[in-house]
Amino acid sequence: MAKVSVYNMEGKEVEKIDLSDAVFGVEVNEHLVHMAVVQQLANNRQGTQKAKTRSEVSGGGRKPWRQKGTGHARQGSTRSPQWTGGGVVFAPTPRDYSFKLNKKEKRAALKSALTDRLQSEKLIVVNELKFDEIKTKNFANVMNNLKVEKGLVVLAENDANVVLSARNLAKVDTTLVSEINVYDIMKAGTVVLTKDAAKKIEEVYA
Repeated sequence: MAKVSVYNMEGKEVEKIDLSDAVFGVEVNEHLVHMAVVQQLANNRQGTQKAKTRSEVSGGGRKPWRQKGTGHARQGSTRSPQWTGGGVVFAPTPRDYSFKLNKKEKRAALKSALTDRLQSEKLIVVNELKFDEIKTKNFANVMNNLKVEKGLVVLAENDANVVLSARNLAKVDTTLVSEINVYDIMKAGTVVLTKDAAKKIEEVYA
């Protein structure tokens, strides 16, 4: 069991808790982490790019000049790629870039990402995040107290005051335990978990 400090919103240590080795102490599998990141980025691609090949561009049906005797290079169509207005060589066509990972691979990648953040000392646990009003300044103060410039804040339950207070901070994102993913964890400079979120992650992924 890894023992970590729990901080309050003022940045002061209030207690220590144990994090399960089944989630936060696994052997880091860099290959699975890489595959999970590639999969998420690939699945986000629209794949709607399109350009016309020479067979799809209108016109160019007649040979522009005779084969020999003009002094020009031989040409068969004004829609060949070397002509202005011609088709594109190996033109891109709409395609689906997405691919699947097994459930076990996804879980292992997520555990590896969380373990990596903990081992790199880039994981902070706070006892709670509660705001009486929606105010970006209040959330920014909490991040400053925790010495977090760029981070991902993971909540156990949706809290509108917390989420909306963080929305205008360019380098801070918020998410729920049910929506965490490897890409967001690895992209974040520091992962900030509420105590409830840490327990919920252990329940779901242990």
